[in-house]
Amino acid sequence: MFTRKLGNTDLDVTRLCLGTMTWGEQNTEAEAHAQMDCAVAAGINFFDTAEMYPVPPKGETQGRTEQYIGSWFARSGKREQVILATKIAGPGDWMTHIRNGPQLTPEHVNAAIDTSLQRLQTDYVDLYQVHWPARSTNFFGKLGYIHDHDEETTALEETLEALVGLIRQGKIRHYGLSNETAWGTMKVIQIADQHGWPRPVSVQNPYNLLNRSYEIGMAEVSMRENVGLLAYSPMAFGVLSGKYLNGAMPENARITLFERFSRYQGAQAEEAVRQYAEVAADIGLSPAVLALAFVTQQDFVTSNIIGATTLSQLEENIASADVVLDAETIERIEGIHKVISNPCP
Repeated sequence: MFTRKLGNTDLDVTRLCLGTMTWGEQNTEAEAHAQMDCAVAAGINFFDTAEMYPVPPKGETQGRTEQYIGSWFARSGKREQVILATKIAGPGDWMTHIRNGPQLTPEHVNAAIDTSLQRLQTDYVDLYQVHWPARSTNFFGKLGYIHDHDEETTALEETLEALVGLIRQGKIRHYGLSNETAWGTMKVIQIADQHGWPRPVSVQNPYNLLNRSYEIGMAEVSMRENVGLLAYSPMAFGVLSGKYLNGAMPENARITLFERFSRYQGAQAEEAVRQYAEVAADIGLSPAVLALAFVTQQDFVTSNIIGATTLSQLEENIASADVVLDAETIERIEGIHKVISNPCP
C-alpha cells in the first residue's frame, strides 16, 4: 500500500483511508472490528471518524463509531499502528443532541476532544478536523454562495487558537479542515502564519466522478500550500458502483434505507454513471474500482476515504489501490465530464 506525506508532517498515510461513518447504524461493533482487521491486514494505516458518527446523525447513536474504534484498540493493541483522524462538529440546529448545539468556541473544542479521546480509548489523535465551518458558506451540496450580512459566528482565529492549544497539550498532533472553501483554507493559513502557529495539514471535502468541484480553486490550494485533500464520498454514496441504475434499490443499501441521502441522484447523474460504467466494462474493471482509482491517482489527493458495509465491498475497494488508469481511459472520463460536468456538487 503506497503512502503519501500528510501535509508538512512526518506522517506517512496510506493512499486509502478507512472511513467509518456507517459503524453503529448500518454496521455492528463486530462488523466494524472485522473491517478494521481487514484494513490493517491489507496495509492501511489511516482511519477517519467523527464525533457525530454514525450517520444519519441522531442522539441515540451519536458517538458509537468512536466507541467501536476504541474497543478495537483495546482488543487488538494496535493503536500505534494507526494514524487516527476524527472531527469536531460545527454549528447546526440539526445537531442539538451534541452539547446542546455544537460550536467551534474554545469551550466546545476542549469538551469535544476530551469526550472523543474517552470514547476512542486513546490519549491523542493524530489529526483533528473541523467538520464544517462555523460561518455560513457553500458546503454539503451547495454550489452557489449567498452572503449573510448579519451573521454572527465564532471567529476563525478563536477556533485555531484552541486547536493549537490542543497540540501543545499533546491531545492532538495536527489539525485539518473539512467541507472548507478556498477562501476559508487560505484564511486559516494566513492566520496561522501571522501568529506563528502550525498550519492545517489537510482538507476533507467531497470528490468523485459526479462532483469534481474541488478542482476549481481548491486543487491549486492543496498543491501550492501543501494541504492535500482527504477525499470523502469517492463512490458518491455508492451510486458510482452502478447498483442504483435503472431504478434499482438494493436491500440494506444506504439510499434505500435513508431518504436523506439524495445528493447524488437525478437524471444527469444516472446518465453519467451509466457512461462511466461502460468505460469500466470496456477495460475490465468494476465501476466501483474505476471511480476509486480515478480519485486516488489525483496529485492533490493525499488519501482516498473508502467506506463499506460489507467485507466484500471493503476488499473490492482496497483492491482499487493497485489500479492506475491509463491516458486513454482518463481521456474517455474527461470526455464524459465535459458534457455532464459536476451533476451533483
